Parts: sequence; structure tokens; C-alpha cells
Amino acid sequence: MTIALERPKKKTRSAQIREQLGYPIIDTDVHTQEFEPAFLDYLAQVGGSKIVDSFKEHLPGAGRFRWFQQTWEERRAYRTARPPFWGRPTKDTLNLATVSLPKLLHERLHSCGTDFAVLYPNLATLAPQIKNEEMRRAVCRAANLYHADIFRPYGDRLTPIATIPMNTPQEGIEELEYAVKELGLKAIQIPAYVTRVIPGFEKYSSEVQREATWIDTFALDSAYDYDPFWAKCVELKVVPTTHASGMGWTARRSISNYQYNHIGHFASAGGAFCKALFFGGVTHRFPTLKFAFLEGSSAWGASLYTDIIWHWETRNPDILQNNHPGNVNREELRELFARYGGPEVKDRFEQLGSGLGFHGKYFAPEDPGDLNEFAAAGITKAEDVRVSEAPPKEARFLNHFYFGTESDDTRVAYAFYQKANPFGDRVKAFLGSDSAHWDVPDITAVVSNAYSMVENGILSEEDLRYFLSIHPLELYTSLNRDFFKGTAIEKEAEEYLASVGR
Repeated sequence: MTIALERPKKKTRSAQIREQLGYPIIDTDVHTQEFEPAFLDYLAQVGGSKIVDSFKEHLPGAGRFRWFQQTWEERRAYRTARPPFWGRPTKDTLNLATVSLPKLLHERLHSCGTDFAVLYPNLATLAPQIKNEEMRRAVCRAANLYHADIFRPYGDRLTPIATIPMNTPQEGIEELEYAVKELGLKAIQIPAYVTRVIPGFEKYSSEVQREATWIDTFALDSAYDYDPFWAKCVELKVVPTTHASGMGWTARRSISNYQYNHIGHFASAGGAFCKALFFGGVTHRFPTLKFAFLEGSSAWGASLYTDIIWHWETRNPDILQNNHPGNVNREELRELFARYGGPEVKDRFEQLGSGLGFHGKYFAPEDPGDLNEFAAAGITKAEDVRVSEAPPKEARFLNHFYFGTESDDTRVAYAFYQKANPFGDRVKAFLGSDSAHWDVPDITAVVSNAYSMVENGILSEEDLRYFLSIHPLELYTSLNRDFFKGTAIEKEAEEYLASVGR
């Protein structure tokens, strides 16, 4: 039986809204699925047959899914987090095929109301977390080759990310140079962290080492200096983006409930990386480099922006002097305790512990280390978190970080609530639909979902334009003004650049 796939005669609501809006719509997070037999051909080309056999036997991410092979007794014994399951919307076969066939995705993009899409292939988001170095590097290289080839004919509307492993700065630089210089890929994804064994536990068994780990976010207290990698991103004019998972972290280790583990895990992982970039001074040392965090980011992005400013205002070096242990007037305090204390206090003042700020042998040391934990970030006043007065007047946070958000996530209101955000700002949220995953059963409904937030008074028309168009244009042209050259929105991108004087 032959099934005829014809373009709908009636435009979808999303396509109609796109015409009504009159500006380009950019989706920064469309997930695609590799056709495994073809990918394995590329993997064999890169790593040989032994790598292919090992890959098939130990699929990337298999560690996350050991839950399915365990008994309930083993799950309890190892506290194995229940992982994702049934992650694809399978009821609509056309949508299902669309995420795996570049030609079909390209053809259907018009019905989604989307002009251009940045693609996050499934394997590419998992590959950098492979523990074995030979396998990790081979899978990342093969994934980049495969996706560059299959999407090359459709570059006017689709561009896949290059997946970059980051266990060391050098492996990141090597794959970055190959992906950009040899393959011509112009968008990249890096992991938000790598998990390393705590050095003091390296002498123990592999089972102990698997649990005794720390999270290296590349920017604060890292095992390596990643500045050479950030410098290479600037040199090659690529914006680092991440699609990080915190599944299985600390409290997200329910052995029975995936939803419990899923809620908040993107915020946990993305937020850890974002804080490290800020406090580690990366945005200070690389004032032109921007970063993007995909998946449900707008709420935690707005919260983090506000929280950093609040912490500066309440914990900056000058304010901290109000908390110095040397400030305590012991005689006045003794008199107050004698006057107002009950029988439990009588004649025991000298036993007073450290809770009220006293310097003691183990608590509240007079020399706790560097008081200015904002120094690396270059912060001297709250406004520096927003816009620095020093050239090139780049913010340390606000203008460096962009937050991908699904089209039906009403929490995007936090990013655009200028009355509540510090200095009346918009936090830079932009559309990342997460198409092809379980939360997007119909890829043609993305734009209409986003527009419903205007209809329901959650966003203004102006906010929507920033969300769907201005922020992604701003991000991807920040280092490479030719990012959209040769695409279906080249003209609109040039008009945008002219409007902002670039």
C-alpha cells in the first residue's frame, strides 16, 4: 500500500499566525532522531568495526537505563533513579517520521509557522557524556559527520548543532575545529558539566567511584583551565549552547517515579553551569561570548538573575563587614544575657558557642578566605551584573545568557515581567520548542501555542517578538553576523543587524 503525503490545502493556525506577525520565527531546539544503520556506517568509518560492536553492546546513556535491567531489590540497593521512558509521541506517524527524515522536516517546516530551526539530534545530546574516551570521541566525530551530511541540502532552513566533548579542553578544541573548519557546522552544543571521581575515592572499587563523584562545570573550581576552549569559540565565531540533564542528581533519585526525577532537572544542571560561568569570571574575561541554555530555562534564568543581584547587595565585601566576628561587643552582650537570660543562662556566658558570630577554634574564623566572591566576575556594583561601565559595556550576566523555553511554558512570563526584574529588564528567553519529545505531540502547534500567551495576556506582542525572533537573531549573530547568510531569512537578518547598528 502506498501512502500519499500531501501538503495540507488549508494552512495550519501556526502558519496563519506567522503570516500575521510578519517577522521571521526561529525555533532553537528541534530534536531529531538518527537512522541508526546509516549512523553506524559513519561510526565504522571513524572508529572501525570494534567501536561499532562496542557501541551496539553498550549504547551511550546505557548507564542511565540500567534501571530497566535491574530487579526491584537491586533498584533499592543501588538507589537507581527511574529514567525516562516512552519519550516519543507515537500516535501521529507523520510527526514521528518527520523527526528522523531531513527532507520531510524541511518540507513541513512551513506548516509549523517556523522559518528556521536549530536542530539537536538525539545522539548528539548524549554522546559527550560517554565515559570511555575512545568511544566518546569516535561517537561525537561520527555524529557530526553524519548530521553535517544529511542536513547539508536543507541548510536554508535547518542547521544541526555540532556535539563537542569536554572532558578536557584539548578534546573540545580538537572537535570544535574539525566541526567548524572541516564540516562547516556553525552551531554547537557542549555538555554543561562532566562527572569526575573525587580524587580521594579513586583508590576504591569502581562501584564506589561511580557514586563518589563531583560535577565539573568547566568554569569554577575545574580540574582544567577551559579558557583556551572559550577563546577558540570566539576565534571560530560559535556560540556555546547546552542541553544539560540533572536527572539522578541528589534528590532526583526516586527509584519509582520518573516525573519526580524530571521536574527541575534541567534547571539544576543548566543553573549549575550558568552560575559557574558567572562566578568563575568567564563572562568577564570573554565579554563578547554568549551562552544559551535549552529546555525550560526562562523561569530559573529570571530567578538566577535576580538572585545574583540580591546576593551582591547582601554579601558584597563592604556589606560583609557588618558580619565580622570582631564587631561583637562582648561586654554589652554579657550584660544583656545577664539581664534578660533565664536560669539556663546564669553563669554560663563563657560557654556561648559560635551562633552569634563569635570567633572560635572551629567556627566563624576571622580569616575565612577571600571575602569578595564576585571578584572573578568583575562586579563592583549591582549594575555590573546588568551592564558594565567599562568597554565594551557588556553585562556580566544579562547580555551573556539566553534561555530556551518551550512554546507552551507560561513561566516565560517571569523572563518578560519587567516590573519585577531588576532594572526593569527582559531576561533573554527565546523559543526552544523541544519538538519530537513527549511534550510536543504536534509539531505544527508550536507557534500557535506561543501566540496563545499573547491572547491570554501572559506576553505582549512586543514580548512575543523578542521571544520568537529578536533574541535568537541577537544570539546567533553575536559572533557571526553571517550566521543566517544563505538561509531563507538572510534578508530579515540583515535588516535586524542594520536596525541595531551592526
